[in-house]
Amino acid sequence: MASLVRNEGLALSEPMAFGLASALSFAYLPFIRVGGQPLIAYRMPPRFIIRGLHSSLGLGMRFEKFRSPERGMARLDELLDAGRLVGLQTSVFWLPYFPPDLRFHFNAHNLLVYGREGDEYLISDPVAESVVRCPRQDLEKARFAKGVLAPKGLLYYTTRSPSEPDWARLGKRALKRTARIMLYTPLPIIGVRGIEMLARRVEKLSVSKKEDSNLYIGHIVRMQEEIGTGGGGFRFLYASFLQELAAATGYGALDALAARLVETGDRWREFALAAARMIRGRDPLAPPALAERLRAIAAEERRFFQDLDRAQRAWAC
Repeated sequence: MASLVRNEGLALSEPMAFGLASALSFAYLPFIRVGGQPLIAYRMPPRFIIRGLHSSLGLGMRFEKFRSPERGMARLDELLDAGRLVGLQTSVFWLPYFPPDLRFHFNAHNLLVYGREGDEYLISDPVAESVVRCPRQDLEKARFAKGVLAPKGLLYYTTRSPSEPDWARLGKRALKRTARIMLYTPLPIIGVRGIEMLARRVEKLSVSKKEDSNLYIGHIVRMQEEIGTGGGGFRFLYASFLQELAAATGYGALDALAARLVETGDRWREFALAAARMIRGRDPLAPPALAERLRAIAAEERRFFQDLDRAQRAWAC
């Protein structure tokens, strides 16, 4: 999304895009399965982020889905030939430039297509070090993969260029929305309460059923550290947003909050390391100890977002 906005003429960093969209969150979703395990998310869904930036910056986003792969690919070609930069939702499994050990059936991976040459599409993918190419047949499979979160050929693009934003007004609104997600969402699977629920689930894991417990704990680590930038990484990204927002608006209270969130990100990384050591047999398997780490993180995040909420309320824009 930062690339899409920059393409429209507004200099926007990835942290600023992440923060303005109120993308930081936590969700424990046992009714959505990834590889047979519950979906654990550390940010809001891509569509939420896209719509959040559209709402904040007035991008005139257009979303299109297709029943027919042929029609979906023809529409992509039409937009590219018109000079559009196009976002796509895809399945990781069918993208050949992914290393084989990182390909799995995850249907909510987003990327940008900026052109085509012959039977290959020119792609800017956030997981790739540089631009990549993808054959038409593979991209079609990735766009129309079946299963959970099936993309159904979704593509999206901007129709308007943003004007220079009122950073203070947008920032205050974004902070309020993020605090609400983390603290006040009524569902117990979202926000700080979602972290506490995951802690309870981990605590109940059986040491006697070590293989099953290791799979579950390994899945948590994978969702946190390997899929996207994960739990700690998203906390670091949001901390960078707070620093950038403080610099853009002069609201210095955000700098201290940013420093605190970096420390919270470190706690997530320490949890992942402790979990990885257990499932690799370097430390004894101790689910209650991991649960206690998660509860400590939840308490830390509750205090942080309460203070963030107070800071936005005290901010006179």
